[in-house]
Amino acid sequence: MGDNGDALLNRKSNKFQRCVSHTHDELQIFRSYLRWMFVDQSNVWRACLSWCMFILFGIVVPAISHFVFACATCDGNHKRPYDSVVELSLSSVATVSFVCLSWFVRKFGLRRFLFFDKLYYESETVRREYTAQLNRSLKILSIFVLPCFFAESVYKIWWYTSGFSQVPFVANVYVSSTVACILELCSWLYRTTVFFLVCVLFRLICYLQILRLQDFATVFQVESDVASIMSEHLRIRRHLTIISHRFRGFILWSLTLITGSQFALLLITTKSSAAVDYTHIFRVGELVLCSITLVTGLLLLLRSATKITHKAQAVACLATKWHVCATLESFDGTELDSPTAQIANDPAFYFNTDEESDGDLVSDEDNDLENTKMVPSCSSHTISYQKRQALVTYFENNKAGITVYGFTLDRTTLHMLFMIEFSLILWLLGKTINGIS
Repeated sequence: MGDNGDALLNRKSNKFQRCVSHTHDELQIFRSYLRWMFVDQSNVWRACLSWCMFILFGIVVPAISHFVFACATCDGNHKRPYDSVVELSLSSVATVSFVCLSWFVRKFGLRRFLFFDKLYYESETVRREYTAQLNRSLKILSIFVLPCFFAESVYKIWWYTSGFSQVPFVANVYVSSTVACILELCSWLYRTTVFFLVCVLFRLICYLQILRLQDFATVFQVESDVASIMSEHLRIRRHLTIISHRFRGFILWSLTLITGSQFALLLITTKSSAAVDYTHIFRVGELVLCSITLVTGLLLLLRSATKITHKAQAVACLATKWHVCATLESFDGTELDSPTAQIANDPAFYFNTDEESDGDLVSDEDNDLENTKMVPSCSSHTISYQKRQALVTYFENNKAGITVYGFTLDRTTLHMLFMIEFSLILWLLGKTINGIS
């Protein structure tokens, strides 16, 4: 089998020096981030602080902002007719995200929740790349949050500085406006970051399963034991089932709330009795920003789920190719005089795709499992045809993936949901941009 085969056969003995959570382990930076976000609930004190901050920035500040600073008597530029739906949408999604994240960390612990306690079963490549992806997760989170926060900051600062004389204040107008502006920005940043944090964590966990499937694909090159292949696939299926059960509530609630918020915004902006002047970007800018933020997080969730489902289902194609290559090799070994016997001398079985241009392929990333070369090992012909056929039948009838209460999140589901959500966004932008132009 060579060095790769030995590494695969012995990878269960290649364990981390420890598998118990430690203060200075690879999750140290991530734990620090959770503490700064006030979502760390590792003890009673931090749990109380976390819930207090959530109630403050997730419920109290948005409520005060809507009922106190609604500013019905303000001029046309400073009225916020969509503030109720915007605040309710962000707070509801943040509530679901915070409750789910609190339950994840409290019930499983951060290390177990991110499957770091299971990494000692994996190869060195999977451990290294998964740890590197963990370190990149905070950068990915910043990429999603910071541009939207910058746009929100520009709007809020303008709103308070240009209309401070119309906004209710306590004692000093400048101090009151400054404090109110900072609280509103902190509330928006907190709610948006909590939502995207759960989305990024889901993406990170799905990335681990992709690494495991890519590592699993190599067993068809060096492994000759059908039982061990099935055992490894069952382990991957079990982990995908665990992920589905943990996140199905969050995915379903996020989909329901975000879709409902888009319908509510559409009803408010398009109803015939709405006395809204669309010539002011200041009135519609905040609701467009809210819609883009929520839908982006939802698409991140769905893309991560459908991607790992596609990878898991591609294993059946890979097993079928392996079965065909092994069958051809066994026949070529008994028909030495046949012209097809020359195929057995090739270093690998693969389909020639050099004639196809890069534009004909969806992406190299999506086809890395299907393009795996079948390297015939000296013991591949020892597996009987019936065993290989049984394994292929098993893969065809036991397709793994992310499910939500029995519904598989594959590409067909993603296309359907994308068209619904994107149609709502286009309708909303059409109503606003057409009025502005």
